[in-house]
Amino acid sequence: MTNSTVIMTRFLLFLALAVLVVAPTQAGEPLTLNAFFQKERLASHVERLQEADASTDLEAVRALPDSAWTPNGEQSVNLGYTDQAHWFRFTVRNAGVHPVHSLLEISYPVLDHIEIYLVADDSVRDQLVVGDKQPFYARPVRHRNFVVPLDVPSEHPTHVYMRVETTSSLQLPMTLWRQEAFYAAEQTNMLFEGAYYGIVLVMILYNLFVFLAVGERSFLYYVGYITAMPLFLASLHGLAFQYLWPEATWWNDQSIIVFLNLVVVFGAVFSMRFLSVIPSTHPLLARATSFVAVVAGAAALLGLVVPYTHMIVPTIVIAAVGCTGVIVLSIVRWLKNDPAARYYGIAWFFMLFGGIVLALNKLTILPQNYLTENATQVGSALGVILLSIALADRLNKEKQRAFQAQERLYREERKARMAQEESLRVQQEANATLEERVQERTRDLETLNERLRELNATDALTGLKNRGHFDRAFQSFCVKAFRFGKPLSVMVIDIDHFKSFNDTYGHLVGDDCLQMVSQGIQRYVTRPQDLAARYGGEEFVVLLPDTPEEGARSVAEKIREEIGHTDFRVSDDVLNLTVSIGVCSQIPDRADQAKELFEVADNALYIAKTSGRNQVVVANSQTP
Repeated sequence: MTNSTVIMTRFLLFLALAVLVVAPTQAGEPLTLNAFFQKERLASHVERLQEADASTDLEAVRALPDSAWTPNGEQSVNLGYTDQAHWFRFTVRNAGVHPVHSLLEISYPVLDHIEIYLVADDSVRDQLVVGDKQPFYARPVRHRNFVVPLDVPSEHPTHVYMRVETTSSLQLPMTLWRQEAFYAAEQTNMLFEGAYYGIVLVMILYNLFVFLAVGERSFLYYVGYITAMPLFLASLHGLAFQYLWPEATWWNDQSIIVFLNLVVVFGAVFSMRFLSVIPSTHPLLARATSFVAVVAGAAALLGLVVPYTHMIVPTIVIAAVGCTGVIVLSIVRWLKNDPAARYYGIAWFFMLFGGIVLALNKLTILPQNYLTENATQVGSALGVILLSIALADRLNKEKQRAFQAQERLYREERKARMAQEESLRVQQEANATLEERVQERTRDLETLNERLRELNATDALTGLKNRGHFDRAFQSFCVKAFRFGKPLSVMVIDIDHFKSFNDTYGHLVGDDCLQMVSQGIQRYVTRPQDLAARYGGEEFVVLLPDTPEEGARSVAEKIREEIGHTDFRVSDDVLNLTVSIGVCSQIPDRADQAKELFEVADNALYIAKTSGRNQVVVANSQTP
């Protein structure tokens, strides 16, 4: 190859690379549906256009050149809060020979007004209008999100134009579903929603009953908080519009403002009372928290008269400040060694995380996706549960303090009576003697109970632990091994041909045989943390925590050889028994994997017995 050819080749490669680098990324390309289509997110196929004039109609928009449209270029369509209407378009092609019956889902149910035009063969095939400014029953598909049927024929592409105008954050999370896939996914979503609102409803009723029983106002404020939070989320996600007020279009917008501010009001008041943040102990924090609660209460009242567009951003700021303030309260009380503040701080951390994610999502700092949309819901569920635990812990502490105060009062009263009446001295000595005897008897009973527990956990014939004790210990060992990432080894030992041996020499000789085998096992299961047990019949089990595969194999071989070399006398005959051993050694993947580990070891034992017996088989989780 000549120098000129090399230079020309390099020049062409450089030119091709430059074209690839400079060429713009094509966005807004048509979405092509094939036979395996289930669902497709449309953000990367969408182009957008800001409406310049309110009189702009579909024909005017279609007449614009392609250069007037801006490719979305993001994984989600999120333009934040804007006063301008926007047009969006995308194209769907059907690569198959049969029409595709699909559903277009817009999963942001607080958009005010959406005009949807389906254009095919250069004519408007269908026109739909949806939005939360229309009654819920006017929707083509009665769903909490905006769902529109979209049939895609195989002959020609279908162009979808949408005009969106809203006072809320202009987010347009669009997904094109095959109808069957949409309804299958909806079952899972409704299960999630039902679980969340079921948890909240149980917590509301529980804390309301506790308030009625004990009269502690902290529980009443907490009921207000956990009632306002799910109502806010139901309003935000469209469930309230679907099930609670399907025709109240004005209230559907304002409810988001009202309930979110009520969450801050009840949360702040509850926090002050629960954490004992009062002016005498924390003057600055108490005044700041009260101020936030008053501002949130005023915003909730204004939400009844001031339009949504003017209230949503201040409300989000109030909610973020309120959540942050409550975290500060919990940290301060935690540093003051308030035990309930630990639960409280962790619970509010989850809530704050969900609230901040939601706020950043609405302000377009974070993209709109499943995580950002449901972070508040998941965080609030965890927070509700933890706060209920914190309330129960606090109530228990207060009961303990009341009991201790009563006990101190009783001691003081007894001392006073002793000073006033000398005659009570003899009675007090008698009481002391009786108490000492009771303590002695109590200690004796505890010792006896300990012996009974030991007997209950021991196999009477072999002296090893029994199956019940093994099952409990195995679960505990599995939890510890999973927590600390340590290997756990389990052996299943079976005496070869024991049934025929038992039938030939009788059950008494069979019992002696079991005792001999148990002694052979005990010689090599010597660590304090190891466990040997009789699992049933002629089957024994051994647990070796923190023991890898090679160590377990070594112990198993020693046990097998010890039993095989031990002479067992029956009358004038000397017999040698053999055992088959299945071993499983691994680090558990879950805390509740004990049953699976045992099954693996048991399968290994089965392989040992079917492969000739008198051998050790070490298996893993893939052993058939």
